[in-house]
Amino acid sequence: MPVHVHVERDRDVAKFWLDPVRLLRSGGFRAAEISRMARLVEEHSEEIIGAWHGRFGD
Repeated sequence: MPVHVHVERDRDVAKFWLDPVRLLRSGGFRAAEISRMARLVEEHSEEIIGAWHGRFGD
């Protein structure tokens, strides 16, 4: 499974692939929120990928 991150707030959800960063799916978030999340995921992608591999292995 490709490295990815889930974002959840109440009933709103989004899932981003990380290599390269792109939105896989979302529900409930406004477009501006998705854009901000994508920027944050991009800015922190190395940390997220490192944490992913630490948790799930290669």
